Amino acid sequence: MTTSRKLDDTTFAVQSTFCSDICLALAVRIAIAPLTALLTPPAALIPVVIVTSILFLALLGGFGTRAREAHVVKAAVRVTFWGALAMGLTAGVGALFGAAV
Repeated sequence: MTTSRKLDDTTFAVQSTFCSDICLALAVRIAIAPLTALLTPPAALIPVVIVTSILFLALLGGFGTRAREAHVVKAAVRVTFWGALAMGLTAGVGALFGAAV
């Protein structure tokens, strides 16, 4: 009986964390990203979008660790590093094919 109780608590914690993270990701996608684009002058748009994207990668990486009870800073750094690397590679491939902004 103790095992099923522990499983139920863990399942609830994972579901709760998943829902919380999805809501945060949607808030970033629906509200913050468009506001950043609307409030930034056109000349500074690309650097501001890059910086805010990296900041929110770190934020989401930190929030994502709550389900696993892992170290928040390590996870945020890991997600930020790999996300920034992916953005850089994407920009590089776009520049290579002439599709960069």
